[in-house]
Amino acid sequence: MSRLGELDLPDRLSPTVTPWVTQLGVGLLCTSSAILIRAIFDALATAGAPFALVFPAVMLATLFARWPAGAVTAVTTIGYSYAYTSRQPGFRFANAGANATLVFIILGTILTIACAELFRRAARRATQERDREIADRDLLLAEIDHRMKNNFALVTSILDIQRRRADGDAADALGSALRRVESIARAHRHLYRGDGQSGTVQMQAYLGDLCSALADALSLRGGITLICDCDEAAVPRDRAVSIGLVANELVTNAAKHAFTGRDSGTIAVCFRARPQGWALIVSDDGVGMNTAAPKPQGNDHGLGSRLIPAFARQAGGVITTASGADGTEVTLELIA
Repeated sequence: MSRLGELDLPDRLSPTVTPWVTQLGVGLLCTSSAILIRAIFDALATAGAPFALVFPAVMLATLFARWPAGAVTAVTTIGYSYAYTSRQPGFRFANAGANATLVFIILGTILTIACAELFRRAARRATQERDREIADRDLLLAEIDHRMKNNFALVTSILDIQRRRADGDAADALGSALRRVESIARAHRHLYRGDGQSGTVQMQAYLGDLCSALADALSLRGGITLICDCDEAAVPRDRAVSIGLVANELVTNAAKHAFTGRDSGTIAVCFRARPQGWALIVSDDGVGMNTAAPKPQGNDHGLGSRLIPAFARQAGGVITTASGADGTEVTLELIA
């Protein structure tokens, strides 16, 4: 019954059909339906209670087309039932005591119309209030979205200005920070695209957009290419942000270290939907790495390597790495 307030036929059909025509048509339709059902019952068996179908017909007409439709239905169905029952010249009852029954039927019909009309108005008010709340919520979300976009744009602008003024390791660090902020900002934009799934991010569009931005930011040109192959999957917002950050770090590391001494190669980002969850796979056909070698120490080296496990834990996943002479493959397994 939550959608009853949206089934006001005079409003739905206006202005193509004037309200009073709709109300008259609904009233006659309900009357005809009641008479048809009555005829079917009479054909199957001898039936009593000639006024039994008056009340449901009146209620339906009132709920769908307001009280005038209920009044039309009441007059016509009671008139038909009265003529059907009296079977006397001048529409007189054979049993004089039945006049009191008719009075009670009329009073009951009036009460049914009144209750149905009150219920219809209450349902309509509830529907209108719900629509206002939804409109207010959408306006608030749009305002929050706008402010968040401005905040991300401000942060990225500051980082980009500082990166341009710096050089060496400082410029590289600021560039990495800039890409991380942009990864979060892209997840935010995909979250508020209005796909009807509140709180989730469509990973195919998100990772595809992220890979395009990384290819531009890392200046992947010529022989080194970045490809993205992702399944359609809706992932909760917080996990999607962490997955994007993992992909950002892995692609950045591959671009910097996988093709040392080479001018060509391929980095592939794949996201797969699996029965028990998802998997992010970032692979390259570079020179591979020695996983047994000691990791660089100090604040200036290995930050990405330390961030990847942290982002993986935030995403609720487990990182595995396979590397050899034909390249490296890193898999982030996630359970839904």
